[in-house]
Amino acid sequence: MTKFHRYKPTGIVLLFALILSLSTYAQRKKKNDEGTQASGVKLREAEFYFTEGEKFFILEDYAKAILYYQRTLELTPENGTVHYKIAEILARSSKQDDLLKASLSIEQALKLERKNKYFYLLAANIYSSLGRFDKAAQTYEALISEIKGTEEYLYELASIYQYANKPDEALKVYNRAESIMGVNEISSAQKQRILMDQGKTKEALAEGERLIEAYPGEERFVMGFAEVLSEKGMRNEAISYLEKFLQQNEDSPNAMMLLAGIYRDNNQEEKARPLLLKLFDNPDVEFSRKMLILGTYSAQISMNRSKKNADEDQEAFAFSLFNKLEQTNPTDANIHILGGDLYLSSERPREAQREYLQAIELGEVNYEVWENLLYIDMQLEQYDQAIVHADQALELYPNQRMIHYFSGYANLRKRHYKEAISSLEQAKKLSNSAPAFVSDLNALLGDAYNATKNYELSDKAYEEALAFNANNSVVLNQYSYFLALRKQNLEKAEKMSSTLVKNNPDNATFLDTYAWVLYMREKYKDARKAIERAVNSGNANATHLEHYGDILYKLGEVDNAVKQWERARGLNANSEILNKKIANRKIYE
Repeated sequence: MTKFHRYKPTGIVLLFALILSLSTYAQRKKKNDEGTQASGVKLREAEFYFTEGEKFFILEDYAKAILYYQRTLELTPENGTVHYKIAEILARSSKQDDLLKASLSIEQALKLERKNKYFYLLAANIYSSLGRFDKAAQTYEALISEIKGTEEYLYELASIYQYANKPDEALKVYNRAESIMGVNEISSAQKQRILMDQGKTKEALAEGERLIEAYPGEERFVMGFAEVLSEKGMRNEAISYLEKFLQQNEDSPNAMMLLAGIYRDNNQEEKARPLLLKLFDNPDVEFSRKMLILGTYSAQISMNRSKKNADEDQEAFAFSLFNKLEQTNPTDANIHILGGDLYLSSERPREAQREYLQAIELGEVNYEVWENLLYIDMQLEQYDQAIVHADQALELYPNQRMIHYFSGYANLRKRHYKEAISSLEQAKKLSNSAPAFVSDLNALLGDAYNATKNYELSDKAYEEALAFNANNSVVLNQYSYFLALRKQNLEKAEKMSSTLVKNNPDNATFLDTYAWVLYMREKYKDARKAIERAVNSGNANATHLEHYGDILYKLGEVDNAVKQWERARGLNANSEILNKKIANRKIYE
């Protein structure tokens, strides 16, 4: 639908109109009562108040402006222009009461002056704002009837009927407009939509054809018609019109691009690709539109990958388009950002990392680029790189919690515990509205504080994480294991590790934690059952085997204990304590 237009004549025009109307008012008074003439002083006073009102109106001090307009009305109550100005100010409000007052003022203005189109236009806008579409329609009808040369407002009238849900009336008005101004884009497009909504497909198609026949070489008319058809699910018909147009107008890149898009929407990728290759080779096609196409491919590739439904042929084609853009715009940072997104969608992190870094070198990039780059650093376990990149990103985005998180995580993995704690605590401060994320941060803080032997803060962080999710497996594992190593609160540790293996009965690491807690509680038989489940899972590591040996030793099975220690050494030959256990056939507390 077309928008409603609010016409605002200048203050000079209105001032001239007021002076003219004041003069007319004085003449009318003279004619009606020859014995009495309007006082010249009174008229000058009215002109003064109106001029002051206009001044404050221009300064947007509407409260003062309306006071001066009202004083003007007290002197010249039959002046339509002043009623109009009061209505114009009240109409700026979104309050129902003000709009109702505005409607009364503009109605009074129209009673006094029937030949000013601005009065009608303001009245129609006020009625539309009030939802009184019938009154708005009557106002446009009156405008067109009263003032010559205002037929252009037939389009506004038709739009009003559409808003009022009177499509048949709207069609009649559009037809009236066409009978005066001929077939045109506005009326044709709206008629097509109305007829489509009414299920009158044949009539809608005929309207579209009429416009195209009236302007056979006009690309945008064909495109507009094709878009309407596509929106209504009539893609085959849209394709037919575009194909016919392109046969006669080969150098029409916009129509070609639209056709390629509809082909893709219609699952005719094989037909879209030749058009897209041609478009990407055309230097006259807007760079931004090519980027948009590549962006849609990137999103689709990501979606397919998430559904475990990768399409290697589609990905290869997308990269062929990307290579064309990169060759013609090698120094444009946006190209490399898009390349990074495309490689990331295709699960090729190293190439994505290369593209993002190149984009950063070429110019300023948005926050998402830094976050994606840091995500890749984590994925590739390049923690030194992540720390450097996080520091760079924080210079630009110091209040982004994810950057602090990545910095904290990378420093934690590099055993830079002080730096990790600082970053994670800052991320926590910035995450008050994200309790799940805060819980994850607390889990990491628990690890970091434990590494610095600040056990009070470590336990506090773990407790806060469990308060959000009592079954957080990572926290239950870390917390109970560290308590066991410290030989503190072992009853609580056993309870947590028991919950852990109950929720994860086949996890070797969690079973080892449970076994070690039981070991510390001197429940060696129960510990043996748990550790044997871990060892027999097929995922046992050196630590699990060493713990198995320790438990067997406590049960008096020294030979079997040594065998398990030797198995552990086979996986971890550099453990000095393990070598001593084997050599001396005993454990060291």
